[in-house]
Amino acid sequence: MEWEPRARRLAAEVTDPMSRWRPAVAWVEWYRAGFMAARSGADYPPILLEQVPAARDAAGEQVSVGRYPVLNIGNAWELSSMLGVTVPGVQHHFEEEGGRRTAWLLHPDGSWARASGDGDAPPVVHQSGPRRLWDIVDDIRHAWLRDGKLPAYGASVMIAPDGSVHLTRGHWHAAIPATG
Repeated sequence: MEWEPRARRLAAEVTDPMSRWRPAVAWVEWYRAGFMAARSGADYPPILLEQVPAARDAAGEQVSVGRYPVLNIGNAWELSSMLGVTVPGVQHHFEEEGGRRTAWLLHPDGSWARASGDGDAPPVVHQSGPRRLWDIVDDIRHAWLRDGKLPAYGASVMIAPDGSVHLTRGHWHAAIPATG
């Protein structure tokens, strides 16, 4: 199928047959799906938590208290999808030991965040780099709780000939740049 290299970037069902001469226009179906950059070959991007040892236990440039308990973002499909659209390339990791929950967010631009908390308590958050990744997660969670949904699901999708993905729903819009 000639459209397959462009469609593989969007891990959501789209309904418009695509061609390489015009943008594909469709919408994100209401299924659990995620957004990720395209890869070629068998290798995955490097695990940033291994490459940024400071994120594991160092004090960040900013230390604060988060608004919501720590959660495993990988198990929260809607949140994971919105985070992937809002900050393409972000990686998340989660560990729980003896009731202490810790989540890490890392981005190739050098941004990282670590949130640690016991049970349902608000976490202590350490953040460094150009973006405050945990603040972004807390903002997404706030919108999710306020509105009861996140805009990525049900969004209109336009996949441009260059492979970039443009999502729109109401006043919300996001773009996932083309890779490679």
